[in-house]
Amino acid sequence: MSAEEEHHEEFETVGAGASLTYPIQCSALRKNGHVVIKGRPCKIVDMSTSKTGKHGHAKVHLVAVDIFTGKKLEDLSPSTHNMDVPNVVRIEYPLLDVDDGFLSLMKDDGSTKDDIKVPDNDMGSKMEEEFHEGKELIVTVVAAMGEEHALSYKEAPKAN
Repeated sequence: MSAEEEHHEEFETVGAGASLTYPIQCSALRKNGHVVIKGRPCKIVDMSTSKTGKHGHAKVHLVAVDIFTGKKLEDLSPSTHNMDVPNVVRIEYPLLDVDDGFLSLMKDDGSTKDDIKVPDNDMGSKMEEEFHEGKELIVTVVAAMGEEHALSYKEAPKAN
């Protein structure tokens, strides 16, 4: 095999060149910030730093909640090591329809987004109920690491 063939690598394409995560030093993380633990995007709810030991680094103990499932996750990492932080985006969409367990949302360009599921919780059933009562709703969708979920909703402000 020639040296040229040996160094030929193929890369998968990534949409719009945006990275799903970016590295940050563990000691720079803050409570209420985001971090990736066990491959899941999480919001930090508590963190504490232990003093340096005889032979090592200060350790940071992170307690975080998965932003999509609400599941609590914990991690312990040396303060000097890098950890991944997910790029979290929140977008508000007007709700057009609720059909077959999915939300029909209107994007800024007027097209529809029909791939967000109605949340499997009290908020989801309350949202459906209020929509069917005729209320105009704005749904907040949170997106991170290739996943999207309806996080919350509110009644649209009345036009005067």
